[in-house]
Amino acid sequence: MNKEDFSFKRQSIFCSVRAGRVTEKEQYVPSHVLIHVVSGWLCVVEANSQHIFKQGDTFFVRRNTLAKFTKHPEESGAAFKTLSIFLKKSFLQKYSPSENIKTDPAADHADAFCRVKKLWPSALVDNLFDSLRLYFDSGMEMSRELSEIKTREIILIIKKLDRSLFESLFHFSAPDKIDLVDFMSKNFVFNVPLETFSKMTGRSLSTFKRDFKRAFDEPPSRWLKQKRLERAYYLIKEKNKAPSDVYLEVGFENLSHFSSSFKEAFGRNPSALAGPHNKVNLAFER
Repeated sequence: MNKEDFSFKRQSIFCSVRAGRVTEKEQYVPSHVLIHVVSGWLCVVEANSQHIFKQGDTFFVRRNTLAKFTKHPEESGAAFKTLSIFLKKSFLQKYSPSENIKTDPAADHADAFCRVKKLWPSALVDNLFDSLRLYFDSGMEMSRELSEIKTREIILIIKKLDRSLFESLFHFSAPDKIDLVDFMSKNFVFNVPLETFSKMTGRSLSTFKRDFKRAFDEPPSRWLKQKRLERAYYLIKEKNKAPSDVYLEVGFENLSHFSSSFKEAFGRNPSALAGPHNKVNLAFER
């Protein structure tokens, strides 16, 4: 890791810095979070959408969201940096507003709300994150009390700026059981544990495996591997992508495992399928 890369947390507030390189991470987001881009830019990819956030943007990610986060430093060399405020269920329950909140049984359904949403530009939001930067940049310790004050402040700001978003924060029901075929067909490229898929579809792990076998007529691990390889084949052959760019995109953890699995499925190495200018000479393929 670059010595200038670091991240640290103060209660529910998190600072992340990545210097000099692009980093990509698949992430399951269990709690609501507000992310402010201090420098650089960020690409967030969901199953059916892509979002680009630049310096100064603040956006909201709904709990129970699965996405790929790609962090880009500035072209000038300035590090990528974000500040995040997590709105955990326990905190929201503790500080639930006294006024009536409209309830919606479908509020936590995967498609009920936009999972990733950019906040409208606001001096209130900017000033809050600027105040947080002073603590992190100076190295000052942030107490639990102050962290809670700042978290409550952003909730009140959301209430002022976006009432529907504010009310949705206080819908605490578990995700309903959703259509498994539709969900998995959109999200198979995400390399996350089966427990995460089961939680996101409103099922226990055992129920998820049973429903999956009934829907696809094979176990989830086998189906996921085949589906990812088919997607990789398409990207390499039809879209002329390099195998070294594809394996992460389709959900494999390393190039060696991807290459051996690809050859087992299709009878040849992925580099043999790629166009001449996209071929990769790999020691383990020789």
